[in-house]
Amino acid sequence: MRDLARLPKAHLHLHFTGSMRPATLAEMAAERGVRLPHALTEGVVRAPVDERGWFRFQRLYDAARACVRSEADMRRIVAEAAEDDAAEGSGRLEIQVDPTSYAPHVGGITPALEIVLDEARAASLRTGVEVAVVVAGSRVRHPLEARTLARLAAQYAGEGAGEVVGFGLSNDERRGDTEDWAPAFAIARRAGLASVPHGGELLGAAHVARVVEHLAPDRIGHGVRSVEDPAVLGWLVDRGIGLEVCPASNVSLGVYAEDRHVPLRALTSAGATVALGADDPLLFGSRLTDQYELARHVHGYSDAELAELARGSVRASRAGKGTKARLLTQVDDWLAS
Repeated sequence: MRDLARLPKAHLHLHFTGSMRPATLAEMAAERGVRLPHALTEGVVRAPVDERGWFRFQRLYDAARACVRSEADMRRIVAEAAEDDAAEGSGRLEIQVDPTSYAPHVGGITPALEIVLDEARAASLRTGVEVAVVVAGSRVRHPLEARTLARLAAQYAGEGAGEVVGFGLSNDERRGDTEDWAPAFAIARRAGLASVPHGGELLGAAHVARVVEHLAPDRIGHGVRSVEDPAVLGWLVDRGIGLEVCPASNVSLGVYAEDRHVPLRALTSAGATVALGADDPLLFGSRLTDQYELARHVHGYSDAELAELARGSVRASRAGKGTKARLLTQVDDWLAS
């Protein structure tokens, strides 16, 4: 079997705080005298999909985020995320960040975003991984705040390293009315940014349909539960809407009881464009290559099929034509080796 860490790929679903190495979080916490919850230091977080489970997951995420308090911390996270992706064969990383959370420590949302973008450029040069940024609003904040973030993201729109390539919407899918965030996504689309909201993980296919109707996504974060309605899944396939599938996240959050229940095969068999992602490896204990290993060993994907998953991730990215062509050629070379 070919080495999956050498398979060229794009990583399109990775959250800023959730990308942290456990050792990095431990060091940051120790420097500030912060006692972390045991669940953050004991390994993989498991949380049932109900409201109580999500609250537990969010509490742990917030505890980790509270340790990020300086420009140096933020730069370290981006730099290490790029290094880890490089070690796993990723040639393109689109890391997602909500600068609101870090703004109080660095002078505002604009400096917070500029720090991430600047380090993304530097990390790209050091590692060879082209690191771009997705700015994300949150369902637990007022939709007007998302409009502010969309306008900020629009100022840095591009396709290359250290540029903003998309606008997302994260946190608990059950919060708020999806249509309330439509104006923010309209601002982002006018600036040429990809629409990449979360949907269809905690809620089912009907929620995916609402996301498509109101937010006009180019990709959907997760979207796995679109398989519950063949008409909705067919809609995604016909429109070419990519799905950022994160199997480890789905199981850790109790969406599916076991790895084998994640409907990866059903999605690709229906013709969906799938980009595997790690989501929050800090909490879920599983990085990018692990998702490909799961596809191989649990879902029975051949090397040719794994190569097609990698191609799907590249095609669904917002990388420029040159980067896409280079990565796709490298995928062919991996398969031919």
